[in-house]
Amino acid sequence: MRNPVLSLACLVLPCSIILSCSSSHKKENVTAAKDSTLIQLPAPKEISPFEKNALAASCQRWYDSLLDKTGFNGAVLVAKGGNIIFEKYKGTGHLNASDTITDTTPLHIASVSKTITAMAILKLAQDGKLNIDDEFSKYFPEFNYPGVTIRTLLNHRSGLPNYLYFMEDLGWDKSVYIKNEDILAWLINRKADIPNIATPGKHFTYCNTNYALLALLAEKISHSSFPEFIQNTFFKPLGMQHSFVFTHADSARVCPSYDWRGQLIPTNFLDHVYGDKNVYTTVEDLLRWDRALRCNLLFTPATLTEAYTPYSNEKPGVRNYGLGWRMNIYPNGKKLIYHNGWWHGYNASFIRLLDEDATIIVMGNKFTKAIYKSKTLAPVFGANYVVGEEEENDNKTETVSPASGNTKKKVRRRRK
Repeated sequence: MRNPVLSLACLVLPCSIILSCSSSHKKENVTAAKDSTLIQLPAPKEISPFEKNALAASCQRWYDSLLDKTGFNGAVLVAKGGNIIFEKYKGTGHLNASDTITDTTPLHIASVSKTITAMAILKLAQDGKLNIDDEFSKYFPEFNYPGVTIRTLLNHRSGLPNYLYFMEDLGWDKSVYIKNEDILAWLINRKADIPNIATPGKHFTYCNTNYALLALLAEKISHSSFPEFIQNTFFKPLGMQHSFVFTHADSARVCPSYDWRGQLIPTNFLDHVYGDKNVYTTVEDLLRWDRALRCNLLFTPATLTEAYTPYSNEKPGVRNYGLGWRMNIYPNGKKLIYHNGWWHGYNASFIRLLDEDATIIVMGNKFTKAIYKSKTLAPVFGANYVVGEEEENDNKTETVSPASGNTKKKVRRRRK
């Protein structure tokens, strides 16, 4: 396990930006010092030994009671002010094998990937390369869905149906992997056959189609593949050395996933679509992503405010959605920013307490609902956070149309 102190540095150099790591990574430091593309993250904030020990003890009790007894197989990291106060790895990449999960083992974070896709689009907007209120058809003229803007794709108010279901409904050959381009083509060419197309902007419907299209948009604007764009824009500059967007070339190096019984879940025809999923990363890399978002190195405060603005206010309750981020907005004014993910047997939770500068990251490749209860640790950092049944059931996040057939029911259980 790594030294629980992130990169030490306070000054962003205009030309040669160096990311330094803890003293336990001297070899890594030498490499970083030669790479002028790396972004220097801010030093962790000071935290007293008493507070750190108290928080660590609370995290240990939380882990023991919530995760350890549920068959959890994965990684956990909890940080305060950039300081890692609790970090735990359990299990193996292949169940009953010897490939122990460590701080360098990338795991699929499923829909937590949407936070990265959304911020990639907002980065392009911030750089003046697009306007999020543009209609998607401005960039893809054959896209015949008036009123669908980039913003409505980001906040799941586009009215588009979920490709996870309509591609199969319309007879996609399941021996062939779907690509993002296929989703766009079927939306355009088979619009008359696709059910449940709603009016854009009317209501929130969590839909993976939105983010598959956003990945295509990023490719069009950046003139590079989405995996390359994310690697060059975020992962490489931030020193996220164990993070990548999955492509077929990565098939042999990724950990498989398992259901809660420990049975292997095979890949299927939906597994090559990215933007809505398919980011592999580690808890330490996600902490780097969290730190970069907090310190205004990549994004302006205005961009972050836009990302964390709630857009789904038609229903009562604390839960809402911004631009690529879920959030709980409590009556006392507190806002908890997060996203969960579920694909096959992988599931993950990425929780950010902005006021307290605290971060909770849990990911695994053997499904357990316990991961979705990770927000129960939030009150340790602030008494104003109230968690309960609504948070515990947060894996039920997707609104879908009724469907028949055993295959789709299985997919629906795997993808939330």
